Amino acid sequence: MTATYRERHFRSQDGLRIYFRDYDGAPDSDLAPLLCLPGLTRNSRDFHDVATHHAARRRVICPDYRGRGQSEYCDDPRNYDPVRVIDDLRHLLTLLGLHRVVVVGTSFGGILAMAMGAVMPNLLAGAVLNDIGPTIDKAGLDKIAKYLSEGESLPDWDSAIERMKQIFPRQTIDDPADWEKIARGTYREDADGRLRFDFDPRLAQLLGGPTDLWHLFHALRRVPLMAVRGGDSEIISDETLRRMADGHPGLRSVVLPGCGHPPLLTEPSVSQALDDFLATV
Repeated sequence: MTATYRERHFRSQDGLRIYFRDYDGAPDSDLAPLLCLPGLTRNSRDFHDVATHHAARRRVICPDYRGRGQSEYCDDPRNYDPVRVIDDLRHLLTLLGLHRVVVVGTSFGGILAMAMGAVMPNLLAGAVLNDIGPTIDKAGLDKIAKYLSEGESLPDWDSAIERMKQIFPRQTIDDPADWEKIARGTYREDADGRLRFDFDPRLAQLLGGPTDLWHLFHALRRVPLMAVRGGDSEIISDETLRRMADGHPGLRSVVLPGCGHPPLLTEPSVSQALDDFLATV
């Protein structure tokens, strides 16, 4: 199935033009829409295949956060604070008239999902935390910080694909098209023909935040919850996943062996587990 989506924008409360994709292939569906939230520097393109798969049954909303993708950058980098992003999401859902959603959050997007459970407790019909948990391993954060510091431009898409393979050596990806999708979700082509990050490099300042988020995780105790973990993830440990299951007895979890941070959610075992979970919410 080829999903169609509308490219839409709204104005944040501080005046930024924020982009989102609206996959509304099932306008009469009674199912809660999916709100797909990408990683720290990622954007809506990461979720295209997931959205395509689910849009026949329910609406799917995929935003670009401020400073990423097709959304405007902040003049003041302090305005990339996650509280501002939460406000943007609240504003977006209000404008769309959506009062219940299932949040699918990868990495930073999963942190936002936990925060939404705390500040908007009646909003979540369910949540999926993709390779993130309430304890974030420092080794993984250090790796991300190193990657963000190496923001040199690249000459072509083949170089970008090779760079992605160096950054994500433990991804379980066999299809070259998937590597190209990751590269095209990371870089954009500037007027000079060079490829540069498709996000504001000043986002690196957010990596100094707290790494113990159990107070946010506990806000999800009454929310149907699924957790996905790459078996070789440097962000969430197996021990953290076990603690999450202890703290949320209804937690559904799936581990993708041999995969680093983060799974794509399109891997067959993960996709099936996500289908099964979404059939219940």
